[in-house]
Amino acid sequence: MALPAFVSDPQPPREPSFDVLGDFDEPWTAQLALDLLPETNGPKVEVLSGSVIVTPHAGVDHQSVERELSYLLHRAARRAGLWAYPEINVVSGTNLFIPDLAVLRISGGGRTTVDAVDAVLLGEIVSRGNRRKDVIDRPREYAAAGVPWFLRVDLRNRVPALVLHELADGEYRPVAAAAAGTTFVMKEPFEFSIDPADLLDEAAPE
Repeated sequence: MALPAFVSDPQPPREPSFDVLGDFDEPWTAQLALDLLPETNGPKVEVLSGSVIVTPHAGVDHQSVERELSYLLHRAARRAGLWAYPEINVVSGTNLFIPDLAVLRISGGGRTTVDAVDAVLLGEIVSRGNRRKDVIDRPREYAAAGVPWFLRVDLRNRVPALVLHELADGEYRPVAAAAAGTTFVMKEPFEFSIDPADLLDEAAPE
């Protein structure tokens, strides 16, 4: 039986696809990216100032540090009633960030995204190809979002170094730092200490 003329044939919902990136002319927002683009365990897909930014995974050293540090931070954070995660969706206004590390006031269990206001600390592991983003651009965005603490991990010359920054007067200021072979110690936003050398896997033999 044919449908009456005034009843439209319902269209199936469109599956999320990266194909839309070539067709979409309006400024992007975090919500549009979450609605229209597929979830991925591959490249990071972020939104900044109306543009979608797609970033491939960094090298194995980066992944090794992220694996170790996120696990150790989570154990320390839980003792303080906080939660730590690697690479989660953090929304700030229309922007969508995926920091390498995030410590939250709330559990992220069951969530697709968290709001930046729930972030206590965000961290970036500096990649060789994204040094400006990790050292200058991303901390500036996190500071603008009011995230109280920023942790930077630098792997230059395969000598890991950690620097903790505290937000003060709208800018991050370093309050604790250490390189491989010494002990990084922080008291806030929770107690945590480590020799940065322990974060990096040994180099492969020649």
